[in-house]
Amino acid sequence: MKKADIQKMESQSRQSFTYATHDIQDYRQSWRIFRIMAEFVEGYSFLSTLKNEITIFGSARFSPDDPYYIIARELGKMLGEKGHTIITGGGPGIMEAANRGAHDAGAESVGLNIQLPFEQILNAHTTKSASFNYFFTRKVMLTSPATAFVCFPGGFGTMDEFFEVVDLCELGMMQSVPIVLVGSSYWNPLLEFLRKSCCATGSITEEQIDKIHVVDTAEEAYILLQDVEDRPHDPNMVLHQFSQDGNIEWKVFRIMAELVEGFEFLVNMKEDITVLGTKHIPKDSHYYSDAEKLGKQLVDHGFSVVTGGKYGIAEAVNKGAYEAGGASYGLGMDVGGHRELNPYLTQSMLFRFAFTRKLIVTAPSKGFVFFPGGFSTLHQLFEVLTLIQTKKMAKRPIILYDREFWQPLHEFIKTTMVHDVGTVSDEDDELYQIVDSVEAIHKILGEAPEESKQFTMHWDDETAAHYKQ
Repeated sequence: MKKADIQKMESQSRQSFTYATHDIQDYRQSWRIFRIMAEFVEGYSFLSTLKNEITIFGSARFSPDDPYYIIARELGKMLGEKGHTIITGGGPGIMEAANRGAHDAGAESVGLNIQLPFEQILNAHTTKSASFNYFFTRKVMLTSPATAFVCFPGGFGTMDEFFEVVDLCELGMMQSVPIVLVGSSYWNPLLEFLRKSCCATGSITEEQIDKIHVVDTAEEAYILLQDVEDRPHDPNMVLHQFSQDGNIEWKVFRIMAELVEGFEFLVNMKEDITVLGTKHIPKDSHYYSDAEKLGKQLVDHGFSVVTGGKYGIAEAVNKGAYEAGGASYGLGMDVGGHRELNPYLTQSMLFRFAFTRKLIVTAPSKGFVFFPGGFSTLHQLFEVLTLIQTKKMAKRPIILYDREFWQPLHEFIKTTMVHDVGTVSDEDDELYQIVDSVEAIHKILGEAPEESKQFTMHWDDETAAHYKQ
């Protein structure tokens, strides 16, 4: 092989999958699969050396004299003295502070770094570290081993991590562990949004919110965490074991197979819009009728639709697209053997691993529409915003439907995150738009290219029979 060809392959392998697929639309290049799997294998091998871990999230923008930095350093030291391994994202700010505290205590201080277009440098207070090119593999490693999670104020990335943890715990895909939020003035407005907006739609319950602890000092956080005990990596959940001789178990190959199948699925998807939202709405809700109208009009404008494939908003959008004769895709989860899909799908795929599903849901979309929802919807929203903000994904329309629902979250971002603590910039809250009508969504999305409007409906016998019922 020529030297130039080798250099080209090495350059390609340094690209982020989520960024590159949007630009080149090639999901099946073999180097991508092996690069992703290499990160899983290396990451799991790395995690197998750790014990009694607590993961700490928070903004990279806090300086050493900031009160939150000081608290994070104190907590890292206290937990380190207790014998805990401290895991962070390895960057500056809160991550540096927590690693620094653990290092001060002589404890294991771990950084799981991410390679960004604007390079994130590993802080100097780690005793062990690993570097990742892909956000989704890194997040699996940040969440897999932890006996507890602590979230300090942060930006979109911290929101993504927080909502992923609570979402996986509620789905039963991660063992329930303590979740501690530090900084009541920061977190209470967000929890108030969850109570008022999300609970009103039935997508979150008060009991779920009450499981989350809010504190203001390192001492308060330590009291909640001092008795957590190490636990084995659970092979039946998100966590993945290694055998004692260091060889990774068969589940890694299941992940690889699911990725390959997912990438093959993406090949058929063109000019698609991803629509996400709660499954907890009745068919007589205006959200259901609006989502159904959206599905139909997306098809009329030349788009296909992608949803989570289940009920509520997903069913409504799929129904509108399906009855309009368009492409209606569902990307669902097989949770505990439950294979629930709505009957309005022209093609579907079920995933066993939440992180592979997320990658496939976000990879091809020309735009995202978020109806009101709960932990899962918010997790997907902040993941997309994080990928765009960090330039791991090309910019595209992010549309939030229903101002009454979303306005409190927007105010939290604009007031608390931008102005009070500065964890995101003024430009970041312009990555999304809030609308109140289906017509406004179409005004933003426009028309799909003419060649994409040639879709011909094909129903398999089982789907057609189900629909006719």
